[in-house]
Amino acid sequence: MFFQINPSNGIPVYEQVSRQIMFAVASGSILPGEMIPSVRELARELAINPNTVARAFRDLQDQNILQTVRGTGVAVTHGARAKCISARTRVIRDRLRDVLAEARQSQLDEAELQAIIDAEFENSKKRKH
Repeated sequence: MFFQINPSNGIPVYEQVSRQIMFAVASGSILPGEMIPSVRELARELAINPNTVARAFRDLQDQNILQTVRGTGVAVTHGARAKCISARTRVIRDRLRDVLAEARQSQLDEAELQAIIDAEFENSKKRKH
């Protein structure tokens, strides 16, 4: 898996792990029924505490996105994709709403804000490649 953890972005690490798994399921990078790395394996890959990964897995199991497959590991549930798409949209909307509120508080006008959004969108496309 190709997750990136940023301990200084203000989002708890377990939530970053949960979100990245949800976003991967939403995008189709991880398919329903597919096994995901074990807690220890993912913790080692991300260089984080296994308890942090275990907490993310528990949260995703509580949301019926992941399920334990006895004797095998943890897999994505068959109804997970729709839930993850919805969750991804909700997370992005919430974060965008916060950014827009901050922009309004800082007295940015709509044209300035749109210029910033356009520039950052272009920068993000360049970074992707």
